[in-house]
Amino acid sequence: MDENHGISEATLQISDPETVLRMFGPQDQNLRQIKQEFGVSITHRAGLIKISGSPEAVRSATEQLERYRNPAAATTLVTSVPLPLEPNNKPMGAFAGADKKELAIHHPTLRIVPRTEGQARYVETIRQHDMTFCIGPAGCGKTYLAVAMAVEAFKTRQVRKIVLVRPAVEAGESLGFLPGDLQAKLNPYLRPLLDAIHDMMGFEQAKYLMEQEVIEVVPLAYMRGRTLNHAFIILDEAQNTTVAQMKMFLTRMGEGAKMVISGDISQIDLPHGVTSGLRDSVQRLKGIPGIGFSKLQEIDIVRHALVHRIVKAYENPSQPSGYSPSGGMEQGL
Repeated sequence: MDENHGISEATLQISDPETVLRMFGPQDQNLRQIKQEFGVSITHRAGLIKISGSPEAVRSATEQLERYRNPAAATTLVTSVPLPLEPNNKPMGAFAGADKKELAIHHPTLRIVPRTEGQARYVETIRQHDMTFCIGPAGCGKTYLAVAMAVEAFKTRQVRKIVLVRPAVEAGESLGFLPGDLQAKLNPYLRPLLDAIHDMMGFEQAKYLMEQEVIEVVPLAYMRGRTLNHAFIILDEAQNTTVAQMKMFLTRMGEGAKMVISGDISQIDLPHGVTSGLRDSVQRLKGIPGIGFSKLQEIDIVRHALVHRIVKAYENPSQPSGYSPSGGMEQGL
């Protein structure tokens, strides 16, 4: 412990991802509690935890963190996000046995329960297949549940790493006009995946695992030439892949890997006339053993109640001629 003008600093070195998750606690709550209780500053980078403050506070905070190295100190936070309500206060898409069915996704930071029959089937499809395709509207939990399943698989040592992938396709805007370097330009596309990881692990835990490349959040273009063994791989916004990109992505699957491919075919941002790789793959791969298909609908939307109504409005038959949100995809699921 170093001391300088009444300020002390202690350093702890950690290299095991499981120890990091345990020490930081659910959603980093252990770190927050220690900071508040002892009035210390705690920073974490590249496997080193630095605690700064008064000598006595640093000593006490360090001792408390050391206790969390012990597996017996692990805690579990149980969280259930309430469903948005209809005007009659009835949860949209809820089903009677949602909390009783053994479909809960358990991991050290959260207990996430499928909130609708469609979500429950989606989770079971992921469990039972090495590759799962999911199609559904915005707000139905496609990405969030897939990330939760990836975290569960990592914590139960079914996989060694998590790879989150998104195509960088402009939705009416040009990447070239966005400020910053390449990573800054791509960040808006990867943000939803990062948000889901931070919800389940906490910022510090996620940052450490990303520094160790245990968690990767990458644009689709960076997947070419790779083989991913013992990994849980998620392709989000898959409707914005081309047929060639989808083939490239699917063939990255290595030994002991699991894939989830999700998207909303009513929100395709590809140039006119370019076939969506998601639409093509669902038709092309139908009936292949080991591949599962799940379709979520408006009733599975669990965001704000307005999202449900907005999606329904855009699927109204009175839309302009040629509008087809389903694109005939019902035939492929």
